[in-house]
Amino acid sequence: MNKRFKKIIRQIHLWLGLGTGLIVFVVSITGGLYVFEEEIREATQTDRLYVPLQQKPFIGLDKVIGNFEKLAPKEKITVLRITNGQANATVEIAAKNKIYYFNPYTGELVYKGGRDWLETVKEIHMTLLMGETGKFIQRWSVVIFVFMLITGLVLWFPRQLRLLKQSLSIKWKGSFKRINYDLHNVLGFYASWLLLVISLTGLFFAFKEVKMVASFFTGSKLSSGKVEPSLKPAVIEPLAIRYNRLYENMMIKYPGAVTTSISVRKGGELRLRMIYPYRWARNQNTFFFDEASGQLLRAKLYKEYNGADLVEATNYDLHTGRLFGLPGKIIACLAALISASLPVTGLIIWLKKKRKRRFI
Repeated sequence: MNKRFKKIIRQIHLWLGLGTGLIVFVVSITGGLYVFEEEIREATQTDRLYVPLQQKPFIGLDKVIGNFEKLAPKEKITVLRITNGQANATVEIAAKNKIYYFNPYTGELVYKGGRDWLETVKEIHMTLLMGETGKFIQRWSVVIFVFMLITGLVLWFPRQLRLLKQSLSIKWKGSFKRINYDLHNVLGFYASWLLLVISLTGLFFAFKEVKMVASFFTGSKLSSGKVEPSLKPAVIEPLAIRYNRLYENMMIKYPGAVTTSISVRKGGELRLRMIYPYRWARNQNTFFFDEASGQLLRAKLYKEYNGADLVEATNYDLHTGRLFGLPGKIIACLAALISASLPVTGLIIWLKKKRKRRFI
């Protein structure tokens, strides 16, 4: 490989790394931790997530929401979650700054509190706790990180094939300088392939251009759902009754969901999402309603997914390693920890070289 070309690549790699290293470190650590959010919550929040199992039916969303409205009359529901697959799982209602858990058999409040520390971890991962500004910085730092992974692979490739074995192992008996260099170079090489997948699936959430690339390679367009002809209700029902009607109608028409969530989107649409048992691509039916009236606007059914829809349905589980179960999550976490180490070992390499040049 041309020495001049490699020198240019090295400079690009260096300055991009110095510019985004801290962001990459923070995003990697928080991402590696949040991979296990389900397991952490199951282990530490059992008292609020479940109640003793009873031989009783679900009391109904109207009763649960009615009790919520009595407890917090000024609060607006942002997300509501029901775990259909476990009869004794509490119903979760999230408002702006609070989360409420209700008994599914009686509708009584089980727990009320602020958003837990895992939600803070998620916010740091996605926005650096800086709102839209942080989201912008985070997204473009990940774009730069993708370029760094590619330039890192170019720099890793040895000039001579006989040096290939040396580039694939860490010389643990070497000096601190050598071990640090190998940790950056060798671990970076092994993790780069996974980190490219994790980064690109993360960018899928952030940029429509990435979704367009998925559409191009699958030869299909990501659908927003099929418009459903429906009549606008003659009478506007109270929110509790409206949400309950929508939920029960969808449960009857599309049974078998293991979890159901209802959320209010920025545009004012109400989204009802039902997730069914799946192995690879997530089987989820998503329905969009007019929030004020409950009129069905569009529906996106997993049985009608095209190639781009399948990519979208698989993306989150691929991003977190969940697609391959607990082993996949562990591998994703290890990759994230290596990712967090790269700015540190890279900075040490640069400081050592800078110090050496100073004394020459």
